[in-house]
Amino acid sequence: MKNRSVYLGLVLAGVLLVFGVWALSFFGSTLSIERVALDSDAATTRIAVPSTQALFNPPRPEDAPESIREEVMLGYKIMTETKKYAGQYIGKDSQLSCSNCHFEGGRSMESFSLVGVGATYPRYRDRNEYTIDLGIRIQGCFDRSMNGTPPPLDSQVIQSLLVYLQWISKDIPVYAKLPWAVPESMDNPHKPDPANGEKVYKDVCARCHGLDGEGTDIAPPVWGDGAYNDGAGMHRIRTLSIFAWRFMPKNAPSLTQEEALDVAGYIHEQPRPAFKSTHSDKIVRLIPLTEGN
Repeated sequence: MKNRSVYLGLVLAGVLLVFGVWALSFFGSTLSIERVALDSDAATTRIAVPSTQALFNPPRPEDAPESIREEVMLGYKIMTETKKYAGQYIGKDSQLSCSNCHFEGGRSMESFSLVGVGATYPRYRDRNEYTIDLGIRIQGCFDRSMNGTPPPLDSQVIQSLLVYLQWISKDIPVYAKLPWAVPESMDNPHKPDPANGEKVYKDVCARCHGLDGEGTDIAPPVWGDGAYNDGAGMHRIRTLSIFAWRFMPKNAPSLTQEEALDVAGYIHEQPRPAFKSTHSDKIVRLIPLTEGN
């Protein structure tokens, strides 16, 4: 009888021991899972950054990975020495390069910067009445701002420019808002006064751009045969005025908004090449964009 009691006691102790081990394991793992989940959430909170945050920190062309460096460097040279590297696509009398509007190959905030442009296309454009990619946008610069003909999309010129623009947009989230983007206009009700603009031009602009707008060794022409044609963005008073107000004179902008509007109005009236379209800007719509259209 005594042996039987001892045996039952040992069995009961074993059952209690097994139950205790199971309970400890169960509750310990649950706590561990909860702790890991909490730690994971905390880590996510620590490293999370706004998905649309954009910082102006363009990489140097020469720092591009070896696999694309050659194309990036060529794209940069096309930007800064357009006539030398893409002369067949600009007007025969044109004295302009892409860097006349986009300083330092588009890497400067002191002009119409192109940093981030690789992350903000495709986009809708009124001129095309359609959403276009960056290649088509670049073509427009050649036939309007450069008074030339657009390079084919599969040409070395367009493709190298695309690779370069993508590279200097490195680390900028797709469709991020770019704090350094220049507004399309100043939203100033002042009506441009070309007569006063002529005075502003002679006092401030002529020393660099020439008395007759012909350009000098340090600045491009703003009218005449060597300038952009009348289909270019700079031929719009709103575009030229905001460029003049924000960035002119170069490295020491000093014009008031009213002076910038006046001088843009004056330059707008001066002779320049007429835009001759070589292709339609409009996208031919054959397929409905929405079902039932």
